[in-house]
Amino acid sequence: MLDLYRLRVISAVARHGSVTAAARELHVSQPSVSHHLARLEAETGAQVVQRVGRGIRLTEAGRVLAERASEILGRIDSAAAELNSYVGLQAGRVRVAGYSSAVIALLPRVAKMFERDHPGLRLEVVDTHPPEAIGMLRAGEVDAAIVFQYDSIARETDGVRLRYLRDDPTFLLTAAGGTTVAEHRDDYWIGGCDRCRAHLIGLCADQSFEPRIAYTTDDMVAIQTLVATGMGVATIPGLALEAHRHPGINAVEIPGAERHIFLATYGEPPDPPPVRALLRALQPV
Repeated sequence: MLDLYRLRVISAVARHGSVTAAARELHVSQPSVSHHLARLEAETGAQVVQRVGRGIRLTEAGRVLAERASEILGRIDSAAAELNSYVGLQAGRVRVAGYSSAVIALLPRVAKMFERDHPGLRLEVVDTHPPEAIGMLRAGEVDAAIVFQYDSIARETDGVRLRYLRDDPTFLLTAAGGTTVAEHRDDYWIGGCDRCRAHLIGLCADQSFEPRIAYTTDDMVAIQTLVATGMGVATIPGLALEAHRHPGINAVEIPGAERHIFLATYGEPPDPPPVRALLRALQPV
C-alpha cells in the first residue's frame, strides 16, 4: 500500500522540481525527502527519480505517480476540510476557482461575510478559466468553481451541479462613437479568451459580418487600454467593467448578449457547510 506521506513528498518534488524546495515546503531535511523517495521506489518497484548532475528529475513513472498523488491528496485534503467544517464553521477552508473578473467583483463580498460570521473559515481562491476550474473541481483540488455560460440552460454533466448566481451583460467598447456591433464591421477587433472570442464572432455573424480580430488577450485591463488608444473595438463583460474601467473608453450594453454566472459544485447534495456558506454569500443582496 502506498504511504500517504510519501505521496506528499513526490507531489512536492514534482511541483518544485527539486529536493531542496520540497524539503522546505514539507518542513523536513533534504535527507528525509531523499529517504522517502528511496522507500517509495522500494515499495513500488519502480524508479521514480533520476539523478541529473547535482539534482534530480522525475522519470515517466515518477510523473505519473506524482499526478495521481496530487489528485489523491486533493481529495484527502478536501475530506479533512469538510470534517472541520462541521464544527460550527469555526475552522476549515473553502477553496474556490473562478475567472478573473468574477474573482475581483464577487469574492470580496464573500471574504467580508466570512470575516464577520465565520472568522475561522478560510477562503482560498484560484484565478483560472471555467474549463480549468471544472477540471480542478472534479479532481478535488477546489470545493467550488465560479463559471459562466452564454447558454442560459444550466448544463450539468458528470456529477457537476450548477447554481445560478446572476446574469452578466456584455458591453461594446469603443474609443469614440458607434453604439452597435454592426457599425464597426470595418474596424479592427480585440478578441478575448477562446469562449469570449467565439461569442464575439457569433455576435458579428448575427450582423452578417466576420470581425477582423487584430489582437487577442484575455487581460481585461489590456483590452480596455488597447481600445482607449484606438487599436480596435471590443466586447467585454460587465463584471470586468465593475472591477476596472479605463477613463478613455465608451461602453454600451449589447441587448441580449449577457452571459450567465453559476456556482459549480461536485457530487451529490447536500453540499458541505462551507460551500453552503459560500453560496449564501454569493447570492444577490
